[in-house]
Amino acid sequence: MTVDVTRVGPDAAAQVFAVVHAAFAARPPLDPPAAALQETEETMAARLAAHGGLLACLDGQPVGALVLDPVGSTTYLRRFGVSPQAQGHGVAAALIEAAVEAAEGSDDLTVVAREELPETVRFWERQGFREIRRDPPNVELRRPLRTHVVQVPDAEAMRGLGRSLAGQLAPGDLIVLSGELGAGKTTFTQGLGAGLGVRGDITSPTFVIARVHPSTVGGPDLVHVDAYRLAGLDELDDLDLDASLDEAVTVVEWGEGLAEGLSESRLEVAIVRGDAPHHGLDPRRVEITPVGPRWHALSFRGLG
Repeated sequence: MTVDVTRVGPDAAAQVFAVVHAAFAARPPLDPPAAALQETEETMAARLAAHGGLLACLDGQPVGALVLDPVGSTTYLRRFGVSPQAQGHGVAAALIEAAVEAAEGSDDLTVVAREELPETVRFWERQGFREIRRDPPNVELRRPLRTHVVQVPDAEAMRGLGRSLAGQLAPGDLIVLSGELGAGKTTFTQGLGAGLGVRGDITSPTFVIARVHPSTVGGPDLVHVDAYRLAGLDELDDLDLDASLDEAVTVVEWGEGLAEGLSESRLEVAIVRGDAPHHGLDPRRVEITPVGPRWHALSFRGLG
């Protein structure tokens, strides 16, 4: 099955209305009812006339839709819906990917979900959105525009993700790596090391603060830093490293809120535990957010 997403205007109001109404009507009854159920073709046409929307077709049949609503520096995704019979075929993910392209010029994407629908909230969280506001019964979630979300089923896939990303790294690159204990930060870094072709076993640097892994292939070294016990940027600068940060790829674990001062450009990689382990898998969600001009040409293709 093929999912095609196109940008649409008021001329597609009937199709968008039909999809949205079917999607929201299939949800459990809410009090107060979802505002989307009060829409008509006429009101939908007015919404689409303002900033347009997206229509997703599965094998030529309209099955998913949303309305774009830029407000300030963010773009809200309104009336986001997928027809019940089309769920599970990647339609929602395709709509979000298309929304990233359509919202060019905004800093991020924002959605509003209902707190009575925890599965819906979890869906948005799996797509890299974070709760920023709760005004019952609504939950507002936001995702930086260029965040790329990869679902990683196991440790080998985590290493593979790091190995794939390594192919786009260059001397001076900074990766700020976050995630709770046991989330997979070191496993991800092992994949980076394999992709960069560096020497030495990559383990958690907790007790030595930093390790330098020299390249064996003439590329950049890998500097692996644990910032958990560092008090500030000065301590990070004062580390007695065997390689210059300008000449190496530097990975800073627990670096969120600290290592950003090392460079105006960085990759923020957050590793979040997925749903409960099942079928022998312990899944993770990896959120990759490029910050700064260095990453304008970063391609997420092939990263998962």
